Amino acid sequence: MKLLFKQRLFSWFDSYDIFDEAGNTVFVVKGALSWGHLLRIYDANGIELGYVKEKIFTWLPKFEMYIGDQYVGCISKEFSLFKPKFNIDYNGWHVEGNWLEWEYSIVNSAGQDVASVSKKLWNWTDTYIIDVYDQRDSLYALMLVLAIDAEKCSRKD
Repeated sequence: MKLLFKQRLFSWFDSYDIFDEAGNTVFVVKGALSWGHLLRIYDANGIELGYVKEKIFTWLPKFEMYIGDQYVGCISKEFSLFKPKFNIDYNGWHVEGNWLEWEYSIVNSAGQDVASVSKKLWNWTDTYIIDVYDQRDSLYALMLVLAIDAEKCSRKD
């Protein structure tokens, strides 16, 4: 399943629309006022599915993932010199990216790809293609992309 992750151009908080290959809205992400990033994820009907919340006062960036109000895992940036690396305490997954931070792979504990993420260049806002190999993993893959994008945004400030 391919998802198009597109940041809204004019928004006070982080806001994203996520579309399927046919251009249908699958998820809507709305940023909320909070210490650190707080990104709430809704389905196409406006029902909240979960959220990603940045933990503050940590040495390296860390984001907690929730489905409803239930904690499901955490993504934290690992120290690395050239390639960005993230550790995930969800299903044994980990994320690796290229040194330009435009391409990512989400890999499970068996070394199999769960999803690949590519940044589309030459857009006014952050835009990614998320290729999720099992549709059941799409919400979790989206949460990881949100955390990585929020971490990159925080680094720019």
